Amino acid sequence: MLRSPLHFIRIVLVEPAGALNVGSAARIMANMGLSRLVLVNPRCDVVGEEACRMAVHARHILEQAITVATLPEALTDCTRAIATTARDRALNTEMELPEVALPWLLSADAATVTPAALIFGPEDRGLSNEELNYAQRFVRIPSEASYPSLNLAQAIAVCCYELARAATPRQLPVTWQASQAAGESAALQDLEGFYQHLETVLLKIGYLYLHTADSRMEKFRRFFLRAAPTPQELAMLRGILRQMEWALTQTSPSIAPITEITPPETPPPG
Repeated sequence: MLRSPLHFIRIVLVEPAGALNVGSAARIMANMGLSRLVLVNPRCDVVGEEACRMAVHARHILEQAITVATLPEALTDCTRAIATTARDRALNTEMELPEVALPWLLSADAATVTPAALIFGPEDRGLSNEELNYAQRFVRIPSEASYPSLNLAQAIAVCCYELARAATPRQLPVTWQASQAAGESAALQDLEGFYQHLETVLLKIGYLYLHTADSRMEKFRRFFLRAAPTPQELAMLRGILRQMEWALTQTSPSIAPITEITPPETPPPG
């Protein structure tokens, strides 16, 4: 029996501090048909009395939640990730409405479905720019400009509702970005390995400098996340980088200087 596409969606909470929020998140996930909760370095007791009281009949989601130390660990095997934010950021990716972006997390082909993640930041600060770099798209829930930040549990409720709506047969998205339609996207941890390899090579050839590498690499990240390369395409790019590293170890042949060629004089008429 084919599972609902919601089964493959991870709700990722980065450093949640409120047990009540975590419990409420588990409850709304169960209400909307989601079950995979991943906690990054939680700062509260996620299976304690407060969390379980708010979860009500969704305690099993808390007990089965996966706890990891870093955001990249939470995204292992994922090919798509969306981050939520309430603040303007100096990034080249636009903020999107939940109903526009979230259906993208659901695979159009149930036979080749892969894990995807929806990321929420800590209650006190939200996601940092560095943490946002791990997502391909950003969601902002419209709210009053004078008080734009929603409670974590409320934000999770809005997004889970939109995911549940999109997962119903009559509302599954029909069209997808052309880059996604071309094939399966590379896993996010494989992209991370590529970024590190790319930075190393670009430093070696002098394209990057240590004092500007971070800002330049952020632009490369945004470019490749938009491009959504397939595993085969990523392997090709890694092959190019390895060949560049090999070429750097070889002795370059001497190249003769180019000299100006003087055209022959035209002989005088006969």
